[in-house]
Amino acid sequence: MRKHLLYILCGMLLLTGCDYLNRVPEKDIETVESLFEQRTKAESWWKGLYGEVNTVLTSLTNNTSFLGADEFVTCQALYNSTTFRLDGLKVADGLQMSQSPYGSLWYKMYTVIRNANTFLENIDNTYNITDEDREWWKADVKALKAFIYFELVRRYGPICLVPQNMPMELDVSAYQLPRQHVDTCFKEIVRLLDEAAPYIPMHNQRDPAYGHTICLEALYALKAKALLYAASPLFNGNAFYSDFKNKNGELLFNSSYDRNKWLLAAEAADKAAEICAVGDRDLYTEETTKKTKLLNQMNDIESSMFSRFDNKEYLLEMKWGTLQFYRFTLPRLLDDEVNFNESLLGCLSPSMKMVEMYYTEHGLPIEEDKEWWKYEERYTMGMEDDERYKNVVAMDEKVLKLHLKREPRFYAHIAADRCYYQLGKKNVLVEAYRGERFGTRETSITNSVPQNLTGYWLKKGSDSEVSNVGYNNAFMTDYPCVLIRLADLYLMKAEAWNEYLAVPDEEHVYAPLNEVRRRAGIPDVKEAWKTYAKNPGKVATKEGMREIIHREWDIEFAFEGRRFWNLRRWLTAVDELNEEQYGWNIVGRNAREFYNNFKEPVMVWAKRKFISPRDYLFPLQSEEVMISGCVQNPGW
Repeated sequence: MRKHLLYILCGMLLLTGCDYLNRVPEKDIETVESLFEQRTKAESWWKGLYGEVNTVLTSLTNNTSFLGADEFVTCQALYNSTTFRLDGLKVADGLQMSQSPYGSLWYKMYTVIRNANTFLENIDNTYNITDEDREWWKADVKALKAFIYFELVRRYGPICLVPQNMPMELDVSAYQLPRQHVDTCFKEIVRLLDEAAPYIPMHNQRDPAYGHTICLEALYALKAKALLYAASPLFNGNAFYSDFKNKNGELLFNSSYDRNKWLLAAEAADKAAEICAVGDRDLYTEETTKKTKLLNQMNDIESSMFSRFDNKEYLLEMKWGTLQFYRFTLPRLLDDEVNFNESLLGCLSPSMKMVEMYYTEHGLPIEEDKEWWKYEERYTMGMEDDERYKNVVAMDEKVLKLHLKREPRFYAHIAADRCYYQLGKKNVLVEAYRGERFGTRETSITNSVPQNLTGYWLKKGSDSEVSNVGYNNAFMTDYPCVLIRLADLYLMKAEAWNEYLAVPDEEHVYAPLNEVRRRAGIPDVKEAWKTYAKNPGKVATKEGMREIIHREWDIEFAFEGRRFWNLRRWLTAVDELNEEQYGWNIVGRNAREFYNNFKEPVMVWAKRKFISPRDYLFPLQSEEVMISGCVQNPGW
């Protein structure tokens, strides 16, 4: 029986929101079968699948991972804004709810899955397409479906699998699909990717017009990522969910730990890295035009975050949604006639925890480096006279020791007081005290205007070659959001092999980690720890390397949304996400006032909250549970 397209779209899985039935046109409408007869319309359907995924995963509103951890602090004015719905901030403060969940993707993604199934069921009927393109498009949609499943699993754990669409005439109960065991979900992700792999082109084999699609490098990286999550503590032997059962009584998690899952993840990451090596994928290390080595390193680090679907480090990228970070992170500069841009708020700032997360110049945590300043003195003033730091840190001027002799990623990502910040053609000294160029004009913390609460600004994700005013130009919206970078693969390799092996080794653990560190401009991991560390033996043990690798994830992917997911899959979120947020006294008029008499930072936000084990998985919307018959996640 031929079915009208509009009726098919309203027969969504789990039967939520079917108000399309009230808007059926009087005249006949195009059918799915006739639509897929033509290549151009079939391709539009294909692109539409990516459009739906894109609007969710690159959205500062819908993707709560960007703002839902402890990397950012913002003021009450932005937090309460009705103009900008930054729901991740609510999740970070423990305000998630099952009635109307923040960042909910369940219904949206199952709509895309249904449309993907419709594509797969009808693309064989398209007449003006080559067999090669047909097989590629089908494979790509299977890979995209696997990607959607992955995004659902890491949010919700066990999900419903939908291998094909169900006929419209079935009884309502037939649509009430049960959630599948989480291992079954991961296996289905891997199966779809393996099935698609023979027909997916390498990155450099695609027409640039299809840069948004899944290339072979991205496919293998996604497979490794799925297996890494399957091996991680959240999904591998998690005692929290040992009694989590389906509505029919079937267990949805295994409570026993399986070490072999790390081997599967490690081997998949190795394979993905091999595929990238065969192609043209590499870490971005090209800048040689700057005046100093440090400036070149900083520029490479900055450039690793930019692409127009042409960055050799990017494996999977999609266009940003309507809101981008720069709107909230670039400094407001009220009294700067050249750089003032009224659309910039400058009030989404790095937390003190992230400022202290970055390494010293020796590639070590600030508390571990025996040749850095005394750790207890990091909040006092020092002075930089080393020419290596010229045009990066103020020379021959008092600067907080915390800001001195740090790694290149610190200076590339964080704009700190008395350090330089390139804004277009000008290299501007950050002066953060009240009344200074970057500082607040208010005499107190206020809820009525945007304020930077920590005294730090985020550089990462903004282009230093573009002035603040230049960010009004439309071309800035062309920069895509990166979902998987090559650096992901290197850290996946290091982590998975370290967890599988009894003792870390050079080939499997240290080498891939060093790929990331070298681009970051810091010494190799063993050299750094054995030469400069207070506890040099840490680098030789599985447990020590676990901490080191976790911190490398936190630094390399700071402010990209990775920490939100990593803390959950490592089961460490409850330890990290219940802490108060700190910064400096931004209404201080001089160094002593601003730096709280050089004692310690001040508390600027006290509402962070993470409830364990409830918050490790997102809730299903309560209405969805009632309609679909799915069991709710534990704690909700």
